[in-house]
Formats: sequence, C-alpha cells, structure tokens
Amino acid sequence: MNENKRDQLLEKVMLEYGDQLARLAYAYVKEEEIAKDLVQNTFIKCYTKITGFRHESTIKTWLYRITINECKDYLKSWAYKKSRMMDFYYGDRSSALSSEEEALKKWEEGRMKRSIFTLPPKYREIIFLYYYEELTMEEIAELLGLPISTVKSRITRGRERLKQEVERREIYEQ
Repeated sequence: MNENKRDQLLEKVMLEYGDQLARLAYAYVKEEEIAKDLVQNTFIKCYTKITGFRHESTIKTWLYRITINECKDYLKSWAYKKSRMMDFYYGDRSSALSSEEEALKKWEEGRMKRSIFTLPPKYREIIFLYYYEELTMEEIAELLGLPISTVKSRITRGRERLKQEVERREIYEQ
C-alpha cells in the first residue's frame, strides 16, 4: 500500500471512528485528555501497521481492539498509578471546566451511566460495547477474544448487577 493510500485510509477511519473510540477510551480511563491521547496512539498504530492488517475482522473491530489494549496498558502503567496517588493525596484541583468537559460531565452524571461505572470492568466493557457502541455479541466476542457464551453470560450478569445498582440508588435517593 503506497503512502498516499495509507494517508487517505487513516483520514477516513479517523473521521468515521474517532468519536466512538474516544468514548470507548473514556469509558476505561474516565479522563478526557488521556482518552484522546490513547485514541491518538491507536491511530498511530493503525497507520504504521495497516499494511499488516489481515482482514480477519472488520477495521472497526481491529481499531476497538487496539484502543482497548492501549487503555489496559495505560491502566497498568506507572503514570496512571502515580496520577491516582497524586489525586488521592492532593485532591482534584481542576479549574473551571471547558464546554467539552462540561458536556462530558453531564453525560457521566446520568443515573444509568453512573451505575454502569460502578460495575466491575469485565461487565462494564461488555455492557458499554453492547448497548452504547451497539456491537453484536459476536463482534464483542471477537474483539475481546472471548467465547460467545462468556459474552452472553457477562451481559446477563452485568444487566442483573446494573438492575440491583439502580434499585439501590433509587432507595437512597428517596
């Protein structure tokens, strides 16, 4: 693949999947700027490795897999752990929110979405991919490298935990 075609393909996937990948990354790291950086890393990897793409899955699934791996690597990193410790010791001293940050905050404040964030990661990622990214169970299984039966059971268990969490919140909000 020549450089011009690779540039065109990258531009196309950035426009088509950029927002979805940013939401996916945000669901993992819960920090807008970090999520943007991770998506940027995804596109860099896409650009450098697109010639090796084997078309065993869709490009969307491939980009999701790269993004998820980037997020998981970040969450294991020293930078993340150090950042969490600094927040713990010094508190969040962020200044006024930008309009984008305010929109993300409102998005996050919805009752259902807050409840989703309380789920363990293995349920949260499945629920997010299934309901918000509208991936099929087969796509999720392929993306996460899980058997379809595991995806189905995690969706079922995730829904049940979500239902319990919503009911618990309703009791406390009354």
